[in-house]
Amino acid sequence: MLKKTVIAAVILTFSFSLCAAADLIKLPAPQLDTGKNLMRVFKERKSSRSFVANKKLPVNVLANMLWAACGINRPEAGKRTAPSAMNRQQIDVYVALPEGLFLYDAKSHVLKPIVSQDIRSLTGKQSFVAEAALTLIYVADYKKMGNMAEEEKNFYAATDTGFISENVYLFCASEGLATVVRGSLDKDALVKAMKLNDNQKIILAQSVGYPKE
Repeated sequence: MLKKTVIAAVILTFSFSLCAAADLIKLPAPQLDTGKNLMRVFKERKSSRSFVANKKLPVNVLANMLWAACGINRPEAGKRTAPSAMNRQQIDVYVALPEGLFLYDAKSHVLKPIVSQDIRSLTGKQSFVAEAALTLIYVADYKKMGNMAEEEKNFYAATDTGFISENVYLFCASEGLATVVRGSLDKDALVKAMKLNDNQKIILAQSVGYPKE
């Protein structure tokens, strides 16, 4: 009986380790010949809080969106689609998906696994956050901003997050997706779930998905 119990425990532990290990997601190259006319995108840009529940974005759409948000558009200089103060590139974009939490690595254009749990419900206090296809979480790494004064760090973290989130808004308008940026969230609980350190500060979250007709 003891032997069976030990074997069962080993199997359970092995199974848990497989479930806990999220996989790296390699994203396809951004498609630069898609999308609507820019002026039409401005006309259709809006916030939406109504999403088709759990309808996933195709991987190419996800890849295009993340590149539009803050991907590298000048590889020779490593510069991004969104500006940042003194090019510190201090805003990290985390992606909460049903499969787990990932960090967007713009240099490699991949999603790096952070935790395997679905934490979408922790990314806001509104009921829709658990149903939207994904939530982007904008995290400022204050260490990357060097010896700036705290007031400056707070200002540039907020400003640079605004640039990135607006890029996402425009992309969503171009692709017919719904999105809304949000500040109403339990940051303490989310910091713990995301395993952030003391230098990392959550600025905003942004839900993205397909709109209800």
